[in-house]
Amino acid sequence: MSNDTHDWPIVESEIEYETGWYTGGYDLVEQPDGSHKRYYWAELPPAAVVVPVTDDTVVMVEQYRPTIGEHCLELPAGIVEDGESFTTAGARELREETGFDPSGTALLESFWTATGVLRHERGIVFAEGLEPVEMSHDDNEFLDVRPVPVEEALERAREPPANDATLEGLLLAREDGLL
Repeated sequence: MSNDTHDWPIVESEIEYETGWYTGGYDLVEQPDGSHKRYYWAELPPAAVVVPVTDDTVVMVEQYRPTIGEHCLELPAGIVEDGESFTTAGARELREETGFDPSGTALLESFWTATGVLRHERGIVFAEGLEPVEMSHDDNEFLDVRPVPVEEALERAREPPANDATLEGLLLAREDGLL
């Protein structure tokens, strides 16, 4: 049986842990040769990553990431709440994290990330027409707004520690002629 005609039936699916942030477990799957293997996964809610541009500047944020023990320069981002689109969530996250409200947003791309281990969809949102509003950080957000000139944004984002979502967002926006 070839790989493209095998439907990879799930023999068993187990959730091994749940947190307020993600769920983790495995699926016991029948492989094309008839053997069984556990494929472990972590499931996270979808996230919106925002590429906010104003006056030839990309509005980025710097924050400490305890997971890697580093300060990171990133695009604003956050979880898509129930009932929100990527663009609605992106606009909300931009307001909360940077104090800018966009007059226009567009979804550049949505895709699955780290498909070997994650069940996590990400949407890259372009935002323009930024107007200052009041910031309202979440209780776990300790970040600083860092405007970066458009022509320097990708180079700055590539400096260690580079962040996947930031690189993806900037590259997609550049490819679409928005940067």
